[in-house]
Amino acid sequence: MALWNWRNTMSSGSTAKNVVLVHGGFVDGSGWQGVYDELTKDGYHVTIVQNPTASLAGDVAATHWVLDVQDGPVILVGHSFGGAVITEAGNHPKVAGLVYIAAFAPDKGESVNTLIANPPPGAPVPPILPPRDGLLLLDREKFADSFAGDLPPQQAAFMAGSQVPWGVDALGGQVTEPAWRSKPSWYLVATEDKMIPPPAQRAMSERTGATVVEVSGSHSIYVSQPAAVATLIKDAANGVNSAG
Repeated sequence: MALWNWRNTMSSGSTAKNVVLVHGGFVDGSGWQGVYDELTKDGYHVTIVQNPTASLAGDVAATHWVLDVQDGPVILVGHSFGGAVITEAGNHPKVAGLVYIAAFAPDKGESVNTLIANPPPGAPVPPILPPRDGLLLLDREKFADSFAGDLPPQQAAFMAGSQVPWGVDALGGQVTEPAWRSKPSWYLVATEDKMIPPPAQRAMSERTGATVVEVSGSHSIYVSQPAAVATLIKDAANGVNSAG
């Protein structure tokens, strides 16, 4: 299990009621609405980062911009590529814990490119189209099956048609100091994920020493099962508060 120094992340008597959510590639922050609703009704202060996904450094900067104005300890949450972002941005002094939702969790010197270089045998291949002007999209006709297999067809079709281009540079951005080595982490494995294979998710979660839950769902599990995602985030908040 990962070790951490609570004095570096929380002051005496502080409570982690702030949650910052970071989306991944091909989508924007609006997909977090269900999770936002679940958390805010229980009194959490939730902020969603609209990170541009053009580069890892740019997304870390966007996340720091949000973290800077939080009024206390933060649970920092990332989905998919957002996991790489929180791995770097999570070194911010206000971050008390990290939550990965079907996400990449790189180690020092690793990038998304590093982590997808050797997929498990028989793993589904995400339908990423050839880059155009340094940007990537998923094949619109294959989006639902790969990214959103447990969402209603109309909703999946809308997500496919409203994709946010993902920068090629973002995939190559290397983590310099993985926050999970100094702060506690939680991980939700989506067992029906066809974008990041579940075995890869389990391997990354084990390496980080995360507290792990497995939920049956697609890569869009943060949209399809917001209550399950919110429950893990609340577990993380309760965990850092108890330790604090």
